[in-house]
Amino acid sequence: MAIMERGNTQGARGQPRAGSEETRPPEARSEEAREHHDQAPVRERPDERTDERTTERTAAAMLDDPRVRRWAWRIGAAVVAGVAVLVLFGWRLGVAVAILVVVGDLVRSSRKSSSVAAWQKSSAAERRTERQLKALQRSGYLVLHARAVPRDDDGVSDGRIDHLVIGPSGVYAIDSEKWDKRLPVRTMSHMKLFHGPFNKKDRLDEARWEAQMASSILADRVGFEVPVQPSVAIYGPSIPWKVMRVRDVDVYAGNRARAYLRRRPKILTDGDVRRIFSAAEKALPPKYPD
Repeated sequence: MAIMERGNTQGARGQPRAGSEETRPPEARSEEAREHHDQAPVRERPDERTDERTTERTAAAMLDDPRVRRWAWRIGAAVVAGVAVLVLFGWRLGVAVAILVVVGDLVRSSRKSSSVAAWQKSSAAERRTERQLKALQRSGYLVLHARAVPRDDDGVSDGRIDHLVIGPSGVYAIDSEKWDKRLPVRTMSHMKLFHGPFNKKDRLDEARWEAQMASSILADRVGFEVPVQPSVAIYGPSIPWKVMRVRDVDVYAGNRARAYLRRRPKILTDGDVRRIFSAAEKALPPKYPD
């Protein structure tokens, strides 16, 4: 009896378990194989694909940024110059040359920078005057660059004030001009301005008209009279005087723009300056809107 029980037990252990591959019908195994074969491959999670696309867009945006490209150029030029000098003269001089390359390019770029995109050219006289006027902010002067002078009810403008300066000594409309340095500049009886053989009467009349229009517009906004003095800052030829008033327009060398404004008596309070500046921002739109 005991022998038979052990034999049955061994036989039970040797038999396949219920539900194994051997006990399943062929049809079931074939169907399971087809399901396994047709099972869709594992796909990436949507959040992983989103992160990859975001990274690619960020990298592309950085490469499109002109500042990033400029710094990449600086670093590349510094490395090339530094390595060349290092090989020839030693590592100390190589590092010094690399630093000088970066600093030199920074100085050159700063001279070309401007808050007005249309002025970012190497020959733009407006950019040179803008750089001078930045130093006057500490003295209470506020400046608007490249402002249009509305001519009609629809705001259409034919005029542009390069620099509208508002400060303790008054309000000024400065136009920056780049003239041929080979031709002399001269005046006749404070009524005519010549650049070589060319009479600049039309240019002076235009500057005076722009200032008159700005004065009228600002007076309507603030409720009191706002005189605006027109002036022309000339770059290029030598100007044989400090400041000359010709046809009611002050004419001077471009590098004297800051001194021209500083040496004047104070006639406006800080409150007046801010009030006029706020009115000018709204009434005189940018000539080159972003």
